Amino acid sequence: MVTRVGKVDWITTLVPFFLIVGLALFLFIFPEESNDTIGQIRFFFGDTLGLYYLVIGLGFLLVALYMAFSKFGNIVLGEPGEKPRYSFFTWGCMMFTCGLAADILFYSFSEWVMYATNPHIEQMGSVAEWAGVFPLFHWSFIPWAFYLVLAVAFGFMLHVRQRDRKRYSEACRPVIGKHADGLLGRIIDLFALFALLAGTATTFSVATPLMAGILVKLFNIELSRTAVTIIILIITCAVYTYAVLHGFKGISLLAKICIFLFFGLLIFVLLVGGQGRFIIENGFESLGKMIQNFIGLATYTDAGRTTNFPQDWTIYYWAYWMVWCIAAPFFIGNISRGRTIKQVILGGFVFGVGSTIVGFIVLGNYSLGLQVSGAADFISQYAASGDLYDLILSIVDTMPFATFILILTLITMITFYATSFDSIAYTAACYSYKSMETDAQPHKLIELLWCVLLIVLPIALVFSESSMSNIQSVSIISAFPLGIIMITMIWSFFKDARKYQEEMSHDCALK
Repeated sequence: MVTRVGKVDWITTLVPFFLIVGLALFLFIFPEESNDTIGQIRFFFGDTLGLYYLVIGLGFLLVALYMAFSKFGNIVLGEPGEKPRYSFFTWGCMMFTCGLAADILFYSFSEWVMYATNPHIEQMGSVAEWAGVFPLFHWSFIPWAFYLVLAVAFGFMLHVRQRDRKRYSEACRPVIGKHADGLLGRIIDLFALFALLAGTATTFSVATPLMAGILVKLFNIELSRTAVTIIILIITCAVYTYAVLHGFKGISLLAKICIFLFFGLLIFVLLVGGQGRFIIENGFESLGKMIQNFIGLATYTDAGRTTNFPQDWTIYYWAYWMVWCIAAPFFIGNISRGRTIKQVILGGFVFGVGSTIVGFIVLGNYSLGLQVSGAADFISQYAASGDLYDLILSIVDTMPFATFILILTLITMITFYATSFDSIAYTAACYSYKSMETDAQPHKLIELLWCVLLIVLPIALVFSESSMSNIQSVSIISAFPLGIIMITMIWSFFKDARKYQEEMSHDCALK
């Protein structure tokens, strides 16, 4: 069933469009001035108000555990007794790939190197002991808690209360009441969509240059990395546009392909790379250190600003995942019909966190093993050049069948990006409507509009040659107001879920 175009909310659709186009033009025309301005704003939010992000991160993890093991955990996202619409494997594939899966593949190769050059690692101990711990911490329980808690709230709104406005403002209705239909609701939705576009821009801008570097290396292309990156953005846009226009069937198929490619790459590196023992043993040790020191890592603020480690990393990552909390949780909540809240939370941790940790352990410890054994010196290479993309290519060059690994990595990243962004385009298209029936689908032209819009700001960021820091800043700035909305949304869920349980108890008593 297709929702009629007459129900499109053009204000919510077009205002973010013009804001993004305006920002993109600013980046195109004034690249140096725009980078300076973004950097100053990032310092205020990330440094001066950084504790805000850390508190929200730890809070969401505690809320996730409470949701799963309290009386709310038994609520079915749908009719009581309803069975899940998708198998656990299909559901897990779509859930994992709708988030930051492409970035997981990108960062897992070499993120430990960036930590190794930070003085905070020396304060904690040796590189071998701690450089592999932080990737696991920054990509596991707290980030996925953001996703899963909000996925539960969205799923409850969509499948239990069956509301026909698929927006953040609607999820906040139990607290803000009639204001969800007024100016406050409009502001919430505009912030949410802008954050969605900012998160998309950050993800595309960070990792696509690696894909460009692989193409240049494989085919000796004469174009600059920037030009090739923009070409890749357009190609990826075409792939995810095709998938999203074919609905959930296309999305689920692409997600399964991604999972097989991803784990195929990991198994190949583990078995053929020559670092199998170190990968398993150091990965196991790093996981233990992360769990043992979890509270200390989650609350570290560097109050004396001796290294700025949390400001540069932990705060950025929590903000990064927060701006992704528009599309990914909505999508996860949408595909979780028939599952209990406990199944969504715990299943998400098992599949999402588990797959993420395995990726970082295998690919990260491969290069760390070469560093520790003295077979390579990636730390010095990165310190000298600061080019993370060339570093990753150097890491892959040390692997057996390096050309095959490059091709497999490129294909996997394209499919990961396509799977992530078809879910984003679907979510944004749903946002464009004033109301949608439970089983309705957005009009294809609205989906196509968002598919194109999603690459406008990334192209501007790549073209303006924004630094990694300024690309990160877009997420940190966008996440600040979003955090307040997320808290309101969780408050609304508990208020509405408590009311729902009282209604169910009353109905049972009458029977």
